[in-house]
Amino acid sequence: MFQKLKQKWNVGWLQFTLIFITFALGGSLCGYLGRKILGLFEIEPAGVRIPLYIIIVTLLWPFCVLLISLPLGQFGFFRKYIGKMWRRVMGRRD
Repeated sequence: MFQKLKQKWNVGWLQFTLIFITFALGGSLCGYLGRKILGLFEIEPAGVRIPLYIIIVTLLWPFCVLLISLPLGQFGFFRKYIGKMWRRVMGRRD
């Protein structure tokens, strides 16, 4: 599995490891910030809180990953990765 991703992204093992660390730290930061943002609004019903959390995390994730990618030297990779995801969401193929 890792070998296929490494080949797909055309990266070496060091960059691959840094990319995975960026995904992990960016996702964790995103979840943490999502909980903090929801805490500001004091929304109680889970039927509202859970979908709102999912929306917040979805919107925050690209920013968190780009922020974490800067000190790890992976900003170029993630800028392209997020751009590709955005084009697919908008209905355009690469």
